[in-house]
Amino acid sequence: MKKLIYIQLILTTCLFAEDYAGLSGSFLRIGVTARSIAMGGAFTAEKDHGFATFYNPAWAAFLTNRQVGLSYSNMSLDRRLSGLSFATPLPPTAGLGIAWVSAGVTDIQGRNSAGAKTTLMQTSEDALMISFAQRILPWFSFGANIKILQNQLPVNESYKGSGIGFDIGFLFKSGKSATFGLMIQDINSMYNWDSADLYAEGRIYSEYFPTIYRFGTKFNYKNIRVVSDAGFITNYRLGKEIEGDTFVSLLPRIGIEYTYLDLYYFRGGLGNGRIAFGWGLEYDLVKDHDSRIDYTFSMDWASQLSHTLSYAFNF
Repeated sequence: MKKLIYIQLILTTCLFAEDYAGLSGSFLRIGVTARSIAMGGAFTAEKDHGFATFYNPAWAAFLTNRQVGLSYSNMSLDRRLSGLSFATPLPPTAGLGIAWVSAGVTDIQGRNSAGAKTTLMQTSEDALMISFAQRILPWFSFGANIKILQNQLPVNESYKGSGIGFDIGFLFKSGKSATFGLMIQDINSMYNWDSADLYAEGRIYSEYFPTIYRFGTKFNYKNIRVVSDAGFITNYRLGKEIEGDTFVSLLPRIGIEYTYLDLYYFRGGLGNGRIAFGWGLEYDLVKDHDSRIDYTFSMDWASQLSHTLSYAFNF
C-alpha cells in the first residue's frame, strides 16, 4: 500500500510540473541550491543556507548572522542555473537580503535561411532580488522581495524582455520543532517585450509569470528534519481581468534530511517534477560551523539529469 501511494505521488507531481513548467519564469521555480533541490524544493517554511530570502523573504527577520551563498547547477542539454546571495540581520527585529539568479542555454547552433551553420548562440534569464523582512512578534515575521527581471533571446542582441515582480512571505515559528510558512510568489511578475526591432509591425506586449500561493511546514524530530509544502498555481494578475478559469495547477513537494554527528547531512526529496538525492558537509573555516558545502543529483520527469553544487558561509 505504501509503495502504491509513493508511486501515485511521483506520477501526480510529474504531471502537475509538466503542466506549468513551460510558463514564463520557470527558472525561478525549479530551485537554486543543492540543499533545497535535494529536499524537493519544499522550503516555504525552511531557511536555506546562504539563500535565506529566496524561498521566503520573511526568514531575513530571524537571521542572527550575515550569510553569503553561491550555487551552480550543470544540467543536460547545455542548460545552466547559478545564484549568488547575501543577507544580513538589521537589529533588533529586521533583516535585508540581495540575490542574483541566472539561467540559460549555451551552444545553440545558429543557421541561416539556407540551413547552413552560422555562429553559436546562447540565451539567458536573470533576476535581481532585493528582500526586506520585519519581525512583528517574537514568533511571527513578514517579508517581501522586489525582483528586477530580464530575458535575453539569441535571435537579436537588442531583443530583451524586462520587467519587475514581487513576492510576499509570512513565517510562524511554533516552538523549536515546527515552523509554518506562507508565500505568494510572483505577484504581477512579467517580461515586457518590444518586437519592433524584429518586425516592421512590431508591438509592445507583456508576458506574465504564473502566481503561486504556497503553504508549507517544517518539523524536526531528533536528527531528522521533514519539510513539505503545497502550491496553488494560478494565472491571476493583480488588477487585471482574466478570461476563463484562473486555475492552472496544484504542486505538492516533500523532502527529508538526516543529520549525523552535527556535521554530515543526507537528503532526499520529490518536487517540481524531480526526484533528488544529496549530501552536505558543515565545517570550520574561520569560526565554528561557519561553512557548508552541499551537492545534489536530480532527475526530472523527462529523465534529464542535473548536478548542483552550493556553498554557504556565515559570519
